[in-house]
Amino acid sequence: MDKRDYYEVLGVSKSASDDEIKKAYRKLAKKYHPDVSTEPNAEAKFKEVQEAYDVLSDQTKRGQYDQFGHQAANGGFGGGGFGGAGFEGFDFGDIFSAFFGGGGQRTSRATNRPRKGSDIQRKMSITFEESIFGKTEKVKIPVYDECHVCHGLGAQSKKDIKVCSQCGGSGTVIMEQQTLFGRTQTRATCPTCHGSGKEIINKCPNCHGEGVEKITKEVEIRVPKGIETGQQIRLEGFGNKGSNGGPNGDLYIVFEVKPSDKYVREGDDIIVNLPITFAQAALGAEIKVDTVYGPVMLNIPSGTQSESKFRIKGKGAPNVRTKQLGDQHVIVTVVTPKNLSNQQKKIFEDLLKVEDKAEPQKNWWERFKSNFNRS
Repeated sequence: MDKRDYYEVLGVSKSASDDEIKKAYRKLAKKYHPDVSTEPNAEAKFKEVQEAYDVLSDQTKRGQYDQFGHQAANGGFGGGGFGGAGFEGFDFGDIFSAFFGGGGQRTSRATNRPRKGSDIQRKMSITFEESIFGKTEKVKIPVYDECHVCHGLGAQSKKDIKVCSQCGGSGTVIMEQQTLFGRTQTRATCPTCHGSGKEIINKCPNCHGEGVEKITKEVEIRVPKGIETGQQIRLEGFGNKGSNGGPNGDLYIVFEVKPSDKYVREGDDIIVNLPITFAQAALGAEIKVDTVYGPVMLNIPSGTQSESKFRIKGKGAPNVRTKQLGDQHVIVTVVTPKNLSNQQKKIFEDLLKVEDKAEPQKNWWERFKSNFNRS
């Protein structure tokens, strides 16, 4: 009952988020760390802050603490079963043990089993051309890796690790709760050792008993040819450090392709707009067209209408899975000239004069073409 409320110790509200609790802990840990603090009773305050963080940073322990207070850390209320109904000291964990085998010990073993580290996801922005041809780039990724001071031990030395004083090494404790039927007993993960069965006396000053620290790793990313926005690749083992000898998590790179000012991608095809003149559209022409692979010559037939589409085979994007190339589609737009020279004006004036009234069914392009053929 002499202990202060853990939320009060860290100076946060009971609705505080995990990030708020972590920030408060780091601030106080730096303030009261015995190696650097000049505060009176720094060591005692540091241990108090550490104890509060150990509980509130763990969702299971925090839930137990919110429900039972400091009694949760002492193994429950210590009551006498179902209020004299003949079930005093009865452990419901024995029921699970009888039917499924292992009971609380099974929970402890499950907690101590090797666990894979958490995965990391990062976004990577690339240009349109880089998405077509791919590239290799080294990027820096923040990751939780093995503490370089204690090498994952979490303690200053092996001598600073002992059997958990609360659960006796089982990794579980008996929790009692008052219900409509009286007091019930359940077996839960030990809030002190998190189910490991071990307790650290002197924690590593660098990682504070976690066994991991946040570092920045340089990772080589190979961007696949043909990658599109929203697609991702997985780099196995480049995630956060695993626990109890488990493997590291994975790193997922999600790509975002910057838009091009010239090309538009639709599936594996590339779309490009090409402006042409009246003369090129009417008479036909061979025009140089840009592709991501370099310029090619495109034949524009005579009488081409605005918004006509032409296909250049094999000049599209590679499929990221099959590696097959799509096509490039060229959409031509007939551009109306704004500033005509005197010679151009005369040509258009002549076109109006030579309009064939005998053949009104001819469209403008046919008359335009016929006029040029006669000249």
